[in-house]
Amino acid sequence: MAMNELEQLNISTLRMLGVDMINKAKSGHPGIVLGAAPIVYTLFTRFINIDPENPDWWNRDRFILSAGHGSALLYALYHLSGYEISIEDLKNFRQLGSLTPGHPEYRHTPGVEMTTGPLGQGIATACGMALAENYLSNRFNRPRYKIATHKTYVLCGDGDLQEGIAMEACSLAGHLQLKNLVLLYDSNDIQLDGDVALSNTEDVKAKFEAMKWAYLRVEDGNDIEEIAKQIEVANAMEKPVIIEIKTIIGYGSPNQGTKDCHGAPLGDEKTAELREALGYKLEPFVVKEEVYDFFHENVLERGIKAEVEWSHLLDEYKQKYPEAFKEYQDFFYGNYQIREEKLPVFSVGEAESTRKILGKVLEHYSVDLPNILGGSADLTSSTFVKGANGNFEVDTKDGRNIRFGVREHAMGAIVNGINLHGGVRGFCAGFFVFSDYLKPAIRQAAIMGVPSVFIFSHDSVCVGEDGPTHQPIEHFAMLRSIPNLNVFRPADYKEVRAAMKYAFLSENIPTVITTSRQSLPTLENTNEERALKGAYVVYEASKNFDGILISCGSELSIAIEVAEELKNQNINVRVVSMPSPFLFEMQTDEYKESVLPANKTRRLAIEMGASMPWYKYSQNVYGIDRFGVSAPIKHIHSYFGFTKENLVEVYKNIK
Repeated sequence: MAMNELEQLNISTLRMLGVDMINKAKSGHPGIVLGAAPIVYTLFTRFINIDPENPDWWNRDRFILSAGHGSALLYALYHLSGYEISIEDLKNFRQLGSLTPGHPEYRHTPGVEMTTGPLGQGIATACGMALAENYLSNRFNRPRYKIATHKTYVLCGDGDLQEGIAMEACSLAGHLQLKNLVLLYDSNDIQLDGDVALSNTEDVKAKFEAMKWAYLRVEDGNDIEEIAKQIEVANAMEKPVIIEIKTIIGYGSPNQGTKDCHGAPLGDEKTAELREALGYKLEPFVVKEEVYDFFHENVLERGIKAEVEWSHLLDEYKQKYPEAFKEYQDFFYGNYQIREEKLPVFSVGEAESTRKILGKVLEHYSVDLPNILGGSADLTSSTFVKGANGNFEVDTKDGRNIRFGVREHAMGAIVNGINLHGGVRGFCAGFFVFSDYLKPAIRQAAIMGVPSVFIFSHDSVCVGEDGPTHQPIEHFAMLRSIPNLNVFRPADYKEVRAAMKYAFLSENIPTVITTSRQSLPTLENTNEERALKGAYVVYEASKNFDGILISCGSELSIAIEVAEELKNQNINVRVVSMPSPFLFEMQTDEYKESVLPANKTRRLAIEMGASMPWYKYSQNVYGIDRFGVSAPIKHIHSYFGFTKENLVEVYKNIK
């Protein structure tokens, strides 16, 4: 069998395995499977360096299927390439508990680098992976000893490029000239509602070149030699590259080139016509041995060879650059400890905003943890969150401060990509009200179990004069409702230290830390270690207390003032600081009962935000269930009733 015939068989096998999976599941997206198979086939059999037997080899190339609805193509490709995905797994596509879910899931299916599906997230997260590679290669590579050389390849479709997050990320990637980032654009001019031209007629080439990307083009998506040629050109460039590859959606099927084959199984009759068009006579889920052999040699064995060569290079690197090698190991194995004795301390009663406190803690973390990098969304002077060692820029890629610009949506995904990459830890910051823009990326981090750190300052209506557009109300309720996400609202420096410790030591839980704009007093009975339990007692008027006040953040000091005044009126209450309901729910029932005894039902939760999250812990909540107002901060507390006098009366009026 001539090579071109074998390659055609290989590509047809990819296509038909994907179609067979979708037909059996009775759901899926055959259009991209049939159209883009030659793209991924060329990439994997000629360029990508991976070891399916060791999927975590860190200098592997990363492949991101941003168009996550094309998962059937990915699973078929990974099966043929030697990952632990069997034919039975392919037959169980989209079924409960299978290794082959409807969209790729990180930490679930071997070889999947990130969870994709929400369009644009894959591109933006890949930009973060590329940024991490650029930083590490700049830090560790030496002449003739380049130990960080991997590429980040992304397959995307028309829909991906219409998402704002993708454009934000691509804009920053172009500005930073992130090399080793290749975007393979499956350009078929069709999306779910019909022709792309019905809603989008922009000039992709001009747009990406304006963002300082290189633009390449392949006119025929079935021409694997031309695809290979352009990938080779892209890999040699010192900037991000997009290769627009013109394909036919649903290639070979009766509905090719139309929206009808985007997201519905072909069914038996149309699949029979497809088999005839492709000249593919095999039964469903049957793969010829020569196809397995080809992939084994050209993906698995080639990847293992690359890994072995890299391992030898790393051994030589260790001998020639022992200090750099030790640092490399420290980066990747987290061999760092935080010198807590160096962290800032404030005296009781001393007032400071938690945003400034966190900034000072972060400065110390940046010394003790040289592998953390991040920054703010054009708000460094307001959030006090900044990376160390200067700015990460085109000519200074050893800087650890990322100037994200006003790109909050992409910022969150880029930080996820940094953390997914490994070797470095990413963080970012903005105003809490604009967590709206980051919410999809925060949710992605929680789904994937990636320990990204999201820091938000100005966490209440005490933003003041900027008014309701800048005053968060529903945001705690929104973020606290996300599974596997730790939302931590500290009240003073001790709780800030607790929040930071958890965030940067976490291995599979992302953390949101919110901080105050206004100065807050250092409280007497707050405690760093107890704060890590999510909730604990900070004030108790008497062992025979009448009820409980629950609060956190900037309102905790007010709650304590209320408790003290109630004591003066012979009403004894306990005050519980609950900076993290998430961590509190992880404690034992005995501990939770010790903090919030079930028989103490006269409770009042106090927070300057939506009351909704607190009803789990108290039948009575004093919150803000309306939008804010523009006013000087000195008027905010009295306007919304967050004063000692008002809250004393609120508690006394509880029936």
